[in-house]
Amino acid sequence: MSTPNFTTPPPTGKFLLLSYPAPRVVLATMNRPSSLNCMNTSAHWEMDAFWKWLDQEPSLSVAVITGAGTRAFSAGADLKEWDNSMSADADPKDRLGNAPAFKPLSRRLGKKPVIAAVNGLAMGAGTEFAVNCDLVVAAETAYFALPEVKRGVSPIGGALPRIIRTLGLQRASEFALTGRNVTAQEAHQWGLVNKVVPQDKVIEEAVKYASMIAENSPDAIICTRAGLREGWESASVERAVEITLEREFAELQRGENILEGLKAFTEKRAPVWKASRL
Repeated sequence: MSTPNFTTPPPTGKFLLLSYPAPRVVLATMNRPSSLNCMNTSAHWEMDAFWKWLDQEPSLSVAVITGAGTRAFSAGADLKEWDNSMSADADPKDRLGNAPAFKPLSRRLGKKPVIAAVNGLAMGAGTEFAVNCDLVVAAETAYFALPEVKRGVSPIGGALPRIIRTLGLQRASEFALTGRNVTAQEAHQWGLVNKVVPQDKVIEEAVKYASMIAENSPDAIICTRAGLREGWESASVERAVEITLEREFAELQRGENILEGLKAFTEKRAPVWKASRL
């Protein structure tokens, strides 16, 4: 379809490719396929600007987010950039694990619904994005993982208190503490995924859902979503994230294991862990 008549033009950047596959629907494609659509700091800032624009743009009601290529939705954070930010000569205030000045999609509150079209692997922040989306459509070949514990880090981007509410304590613990891969079919059984489809149908199916939503009253969409989110966050998942950031994760960043895990990843070797300082 033709580009809508915007009140304000969409933000420009290199990471997100925007298209408009249906009335009142925007498709945002994360576009770093050679890096499995992982996100560096500039990509996060670009996405932050996009979500703010979406909520203020009256011509749009729903967003669909997917990854470029067939291998990955998103491999999550750029761990090489994170490793560099943890070096001894780097400014501690620039560490990627610090509470960011923006809220990523994994912690977005927002007004308008976002649908994840998970076309391939979703690792770390990629899974955290999907967890906080309003609907999730996944390819039959897709899988999800929170592998941060294998790298000496923690999935602190917002997923932990949210998967408790979606999956329950025992499944959430299995997911986050083992760091194992969870197939699209298993994620569907757990309630994380709405529908599993062939890979070449993922975007089409997500746009169908988006179109069904976008056909409704823009006011009613925003109001209904707000009611759903208020119920989901009645125990304040955001406060839970903040507490963990301020307490355990701040202490984790002062330890040796985060340095070792990130360095081992960069050097493609098995990490050698030290006793915990927490």
